[in-house]
Amino acid sequence: MKNSLSRTIACVLLSLLLPAGLLAWPGKVIGISDGDSITVLKGNRRVQIRLYGIDCPEAGQAFGKKARQFTSAMAYGNNVEVDPVDTDVHGRTVAWVYVDGKSLNEALVKAGLAWHYKRHSSHACLAELERRARDKKQGLWSDPHAMAPWNYRRLKKK
Repeated sequence: MKNSLSRTIACVLLSLLLPAGLLAWPGKVIGISDGDSITVLKGNRRVQIRLYGIDCPEAGQAFGKKARQFTSAMAYGNNVEVDPVDTDVHGRTVAWVYVDGKSLNEALVKAGLAWHYKRHSSHACLAELERRARDKKQGLWSDPHAMAPWNYRRLKKK
């Protein structure tokens, strides 16, 4: 219980500190490619965003459509705060995205619509949110045969 409370407090503190990043910038979501990829208008420029630390099911996977719908419902047409972390191999900005102060990245994991992408993130809050979603069998965790998107993509290449 104490350990869980400590993790929850750490998660909340991180969430409060992260949006205030010096490189964060405002924009408007004008496109949703899938659950973890969006297009944000920054001034007059379109910026492709890949949500940091998570990986949503692909369109052909169970819960892929639901993840896209969730992202669309939460973010499409809304003003957001984009807090960049990196640039991926496809030239997309990898970032935390906040809608009304709430992390879209975290919301997807909490809803059971994304994996914590541990290969690219060691973020404790995402790990804890995934653990809770798994324990509650929320979203994709209700499927006993849920396949991680990185495994799905690898199989499709073969």
